[in-house]
Amino acid sequence: MLELDDVSVEYALRDRVVRAVDGVSLSLAPGETLGIAGESGSGKSTLANAILQILKPPAQLAGGRVLFEGRDLAAMKPDELRRFRWRHVSLVFQSAMDVLNPVMRVGDQFVDMLKAHEKVKKADALQRAGDLFELVGIDRNRVRAYPHQLSGGMRQRVVIAMALALRPELIVLDEPTTALDVVVQREILQELQQLKDELGFAVIFITHDLSLLVEFSERIAIMYAGEVIELASGETLFRDPRHPYTVGLMRSFPPLTGPLERIAGIPGSPPDMAAPPSGCRFNPRCPHCDPTDARLYARQTDERPRLREIAPGHLVACHLVEERP
Repeated sequence: MLELDDVSVEYALRDRVVRAVDGVSLSLAPGETLGIAGESGSGKSTLANAILQILKPPAQLAGGRVLFEGRDLAAMKPDELRRFRWRHVSLVFQSAMDVLNPVMRVGDQFVDMLKAHEKVKKADALQRAGDLFELVGIDRNRVRAYPHQLSGGMRQRVVIAMALALRPELIVLDEPTTALDVVVQREILQELQQLKDELGFAVIFITHDLSLLVEFSERIAIMYAGEVIELASGETLFRDPRHPYTVGLMRSFPPLTGPLERIAGIPGSPPDMAAPPSGCRFNPRCPHCDPTDARLYARQTDERPRLREIAPGHLVACHLVEERP
């Protein structure tokens, strides 16, 4: 359904060019949930904006193609893209208040969105809004509420209802529950999973919380410094992460069962994307980048690793995995 073919995105700043996404290739099947995880600044949200073709200057698509059911979205005219968004692909942002107009009733915002895509009467649009509110667990009478009269969880449910309004084939969730407490977060994700099962849409779930992706995604792509460095099923990543960065991520959150373990962070900081390190971009932080192994060290610091399938459905971009499988 969706195919990202060597997608790159650059930010052309006054004195430098920052490549925030660099050569990402991914695919998504109908009805599938693909998780994308990584630290802040790894390129996750920029990739989401590239998928929906909503990059704003100074960001620009620097290479590759975004194909939806075989159509190149970058080749669409602005009017075509406006009709395409929400009807085929919709986006749920991190904060509902970034989307909702604080001085308009949420029902009226629904009406405006529907009228932008369909010829519909206001009464019919409000009826559909009420139906969708009930679908996501909100009293239909809340269509008359202003955003500030709703809790954070209810506002996020409103945005999810808007994303579902035109029955798109794909919904992109960009950190959809980060601003919510843990209980509400889990409720919303479970409701989304039920809606996905009922309606059959596909999901791209972007978050820094790998524990959520392991539970709610069929496959997970790990991003670091603009690149996908590991791709596998959630079960495989939980059981057998292979890239040293993925291993560090898995160790950075506490286990829910078994003996207590000390949480270990990943030393160092993400690289400056205006001047990323040569070779593997993780090499300055990698515990296995050892100058005493001259041959491997030369590859790690000079040669950029490429995604390679090490087992069915499990891809890793790491020289260490190639040298020591």
